[in-house]
Amino acid sequence: MPKIHRSGPAAGVVTAARAGDGQALDHLVTECLPLVYNIVGRALNGHADVDDVVQETLLRMVRGLPKLRDPSAFRSWLVAITVRQVRDRELVRSTDQDRRAHLEDAEEIPGPALDFAGLTILQLGLTEQRREVAEATRWLDPDDQELLSLWWLEETGELARAELAGALGLSDRHAGVRVQRMKKQMEVSRLVVRALGASPRCAELRESASTWDGVPSPLWRKRFARHIRDCRVCEGLDQGQVPMERLLSGLPMLAVPASLEPARVLAAVTGGGGPSSGPGAQPSHSPHPAARGRHGRTATRGVSKQVLGGSAVAGVAAVATLIAAGLTAGAGSSAPAATTPRPSVVATTSPSPTPTPSPSPSASPSATAKPTHSPTHTAAAPVQVASSARKGVGVWSFNGVSQALAASGASWYYTWSTQHPGVTTPPSASFVPMVWGAASVTDASLAQARAHGPYLLGFNEPDMAQQSNMTVDQALDLWPRLMTAGKILGSPAVAYGGDVAGGWLDRFMSGAATKGYRVDFITLHWYGGDFRTPQAVDQLKSYLAAVYQRYHKPIWLTEYALIDFSNGTRFPSAQQQAAFVTASAKALDGLPYLQRYAWFGLGADASKPSSGLFTNGTTTTPAGRAFQAAR
Repeated sequence: MPKIHRSGPAAGVVTAARAGDGQALDHLVTECLPLVYNIVGRALNGHADVDDVVQETLLRMVRGLPKLRDPSAFRSWLVAITVRQVRDRELVRSTDQDRRAHLEDAEEIPGPALDFAGLTILQLGLTEQRREVAEATRWLDPDDQELLSLWWLEETGELARAELAGALGLSDRHAGVRVQRMKKQMEVSRLVVRALGASPRCAELRESASTWDGVPSPLWRKRFARHIRDCRVCEGLDQGQVPMERLLSGLPMLAVPASLEPARVLAAVTGGGGPSSGPGAQPSHSPHPAARGRHGRTATRGVSKQVLGGSAVAGVAAVATLIAAGLTAGAGSSAPAATTPRPSVVATTSPSPTPTPSPSPSASPSATAKPTHSPTHTAAAPVQVASSARKGVGVWSFNGVSQALAASGASWYYTWSTQHPGVTTPPSASFVPMVWGAASVTDASLAQARAHGPYLLGFNEPDMAQQSNMTVDQALDLWPRLMTAGKILGSPAVAYGGDVAGGWLDRFMSGAATKGYRVDFITLHWYGGDFRTPQAVDQLKSYLAAVYQRYHKPIWLTEYALIDFSNGTRFPSAQQQAAFVTASAKALDGLPYLQRYAWFGLGADASKPSSGLFTNGTTTTPAGRAFQAAR
């Protein structure tokens, strides 16, 4: 079947935007933003500079519009600008590294789990061979990353070969030769990915990899490929491999993150708004001892990202003014670009999270240790339910649970089990299984996990005696069985201390790395005892940032709410909980490494205070209405 390529924005829209029509320009930026983001993101392999380069590219596009003679050539022209900006950024960065040669740049580079390959795997839920292709992209030579970003979009139907060749300044024939060379590297890289992921792994390969730092690189690709080529154990790894073109065909582009929403980009590229509030000084707070003897405070490092604000309307008006005034010197303009500052790391001190125990799969809803719900207000105005791919909720059975889940706006849910008895999954949501503890590692539960894949959550609070209560060695012994059941596997979800060197999670991750075990993302729980909204949000963000700084892997926050366990169990007011839902959802959506979050929890008892969202299938609490509206 021949590919169907997108033709890009209509020539009339381009012409109108070129003439200063604000609405047309808004449409133009909105339509081309995903293409630019995917080219830049894959070419830079998810580097922290992606947002800056995307915004600079769009700024160049806006300034150059009046000089675009053929509106029908807009798409090819835009792709060429994008590639040029990627090359300029690489040149500047290379020169800067040569001049400074320090470690600051290395700290900006995300770990392999959060590069574009990792985002592709997590967001698209790829099949096994598509996953191998995505992982193989990490092993390419730097020069081929740029070509890959274009070829990937060609194979998914977003670009034509002429657009690819034109962006590189090559003839179609020369571009074809370069693509073939890159594909050969990709095929070798696929074999490396397959060999390293084999269970059990070849003993000689394991020995060869003993000094590897775990970061894919062209040098190690060549070393591993040499072993695979000469090893009788590893021969035949290419059997059953489907051609990459067939695997990529029909895949969608990655969704643009919240930091690059069209309204923000328009404001940024036009100077239509100023910076939002910066990191700011963290308030001091008294450490609140955690439940069941957990005490102390943890020094963490919070990452705060400033984004340029301003409405889309203001941004469009500013662009129209720029064009009308003739401030469009093109790609070579010396006018400064209004770009998004990179993340800045600020030292903070915040209490360790103080979680409550999670329910055992065998516990009945009435017997669970999870708190119930805060009083509801029945006279509330209707809420427009918002959806978000990140937004999820923990669910246990109660009267009207399926109706409540469908009305909540959650895009995913879990039940602390590999099943969801009594819960009907709505079309708008997906179920994610969990292997709760050691007793849950059975053939039957693992089969259920596979059926509900590709995601699988690891053990539930193994660091808590009241929960799965597992030693690190016990969890590591059982981990290979979970690896066979989950294509995308989350770490055990510790109750607290995920950022602590030598803590339960740290020892587990070190052991998994030593044994070559796969952990695709980090799973965390967090409960806040400071009920002031800004402070609680800052503490949550600081904890997540500290965990990311330690492991450099995507994070799922699978339990969180405001509950103070320092002296019994204390809840905030219904209004405080609702305010935190709204503010925390907005904050979490701005963290690029935070893949998903799940509020604790869906069910509630109308007569008792809690953090729940629904008292039955239709009645929400203030927190429930805030959750429905959260994006």
